[in-house]
Amino acid sequence: MEHVTCCVVGGGPAGMMLSVLLARAGVKVTVLEKHGDFLRDFRGDTVHPSTLRLLDELGLGQKFAAVPGPELTEMRMRVAGETVVAANFGRLPGRHKHIRMVPQWDFLDLLASAEPLDLRMNTEVTGLRRTNGRVTGVTYRDADGEGELSADLVVACDGRDSLVRREAGLRPLEFPLPMDVWQVRIPAPPHEERDGRVFGVFGNGQVAVTMDRGEYHQTSYLIRKGEDAQLRARGLEWFRGRLAELFGWDAEVLADIRSWDDVKLLETSMGRLPQWYVDGLLCLGDAAHTMSPVGGVGVNLAIQDAVAAARILAGPLSAGRVSTQDLAKVQKRREFPTRVAQRAQLGEHEMLLKPALDGTLTRVPPPLRAVQRIPALAVVAAYLGGIGVRPERAPAFARR
Repeated sequence: MEHVTCCVVGGGPAGMMLSVLLARAGVKVTVLEKHGDFLRDFRGDTVHPSTLRLLDELGLGQKFAAVPGPELTEMRMRVAGETVVAANFGRLPGRHKHIRMVPQWDFLDLLASAEPLDLRMNTEVTGLRRTNGRVTGVTYRDADGEGELSADLVVACDGRDSLVRREAGLRPLEFPLPMDVWQVRIPAPPHEERDGRVFGVFGNGQVAVTMDRGEYHQTSYLIRKGEDAQLRARGLEWFRGRLAELFGWDAEVLADIRSWDDVKLLETSMGRLPQWYVDGLLCLGDAAHTMSPVGGVGVNLAIQDAVAAARILAGPLSAGRVSTQDLAKVQKRREFPTRVAQRAQLGEHEMLLKPALDGTLTRVPPPLRAVQRIPALAVVAAYLGGIGVRPERAPAFARR
């Protein structure tokens, strides 16, 4: 049977970053990705300052800078009729004082070309191999049929609905969320000033956030959880009218929403595994901790997980003796930042999202009032969202 040192399941941000780093450490890695390409829309497209710095350390910064995409420098909100600058990235330390908005497939293509990788597309993992209770590889299905792959370590990077996590018997603790999200693209009005901002509206029973993507606005319209079918029954003109009211877009621009097929539903969830590993297997990114879409931090947390895992596991993998103690070190390193991020998201849900959707948000909450009065707090918010708690640096073996 074919054998590799590390089998990474899922070619998303965590899986691709981990694979590049381990490859630079000389570890034999195989990535199994069930899709035939990376072209999936409405994925996390925000590349935060912590990730931009990491790309510089890996020698990929210049190539990434050449990829088209706007830079976002502020997060502005209109809360109960008042405008608040909730995050100001322009005063962050370091070179990168912004968030890059780049399609996730461009980011993944860059990583895929960074090192010669055994990246197998159209290869869907169907189960786990076990020997004496230890995970020792995977079963999969590709164009040639069914197969098996033996591995010293399997890493689950297959997202919030992770099959590998389920097959390993790992169950996340779930946190209730008040909303689901409609995602839609709105063409930028031809004479609109490009301002490089994220703009959110909260109040009067509505929540929506739009991001300047250059040629279009990537727009998230929040609905109360479980109300998708009920609201779609009101008709497309009702939805167009809501967006016109919130952002001042005219009928010509909104006519680009031609049918409900243009409005994608994201059913949100948030959870965290009490234990991220079993013998022979480790979960990272959304497979270990599903994040709310608030703040767009999920992708960047997943990348930070991958960096920590590569630094901690490269030596044991090279020596052929990865233990559960090694896997526990990865969780210990990354669990605290995950808890902090999830606690912040849950706090924002309670402070803003839930009362806004319920129609009970009638004034700016005290934490945001403080940000209005003390602009330096907007820089603190940008640091926590853009760099985060315990940011990871590229291991020495991976720097170029």
